[in-house]
Amino acid sequence: MKVRLNSAVKILGLAAAMAFAGAASAQSAGQWTVKFGVDKLTPKVESDNFSAPALPSSKADIGSNTQPVLIFDYGMTDNVSAELAVGTPYKHKIYGAGAIAGVGQLGSVKALPPTAFLQYRFFQPTAQVRPFVGLGATFAYFMKETGSGRLTTLTNPGGGSPTTFSLENKLAYSLQAGVAVNLNQRWLADVAFVKTKLSTTAHFSTGQFQHLKLDPEAIMVTVGYKF
Repeated sequence: MKVRLNSAVKILGLAAAMAFAGAASAQSAGQWTVKFGVDKLTPKVESDNFSAPALPSSKADIGSNTQPVLIFDYGMTDNVSAELAVGTPYKHKIYGAGAIAGVGQLGSVKALPPTAFLQYRFFQPTAQVRPFVGLGATFAYFMKETGSGRLTTLTNPGGGSPTTFSLENKLAYSLQAGVAVNLNQRWLADVAFVKTKLSTTAHFSTGQFQHLKLDPEAIMVTVGYKF
């Protein structure tokens, strides 16, 4: 995944270099743009402890994942645009942390977080390079939560049933910063950083629960076509 993201960044850099050799193209009012690329999503987890009964300071951590992303953008004015980012579900592995950091993988979950942004693009529409910032709303939909044998051992020792869990779906806000580069009259490339303020709660079949502050960070690298 890291190799794939690094390759995409290199392609964006090459595209930017090519852009300076060509003519600028406007990204202006009334224009639609469709972009496709990759998005690496990395939760920055701060977890509460498992509720009792559990080993004191039993926490959790969540790994990153990279997936394709599809973005639709509409220019409301020459400097203000609306954007919708969707993609395939991210699959995250869940690990023990704190006092249980050495137990390994506790489970996995798939997350589908469509995000709508309102953006401000700097400079004139004919500028070759246009930085932008955005404020958005993200709906985090969790699915296919799966616990491991290690989770059952920790939460239900001696029990006959495997421990299952679910995560609460949440609406959160996201902040975005990036830069777009016009390649020619129709094609562009951009890179964006997104920070989402997101918290949720895990509910276990044993009756236990755990609050999780996820606050994921995303790096999106895309290529787009203007209509």
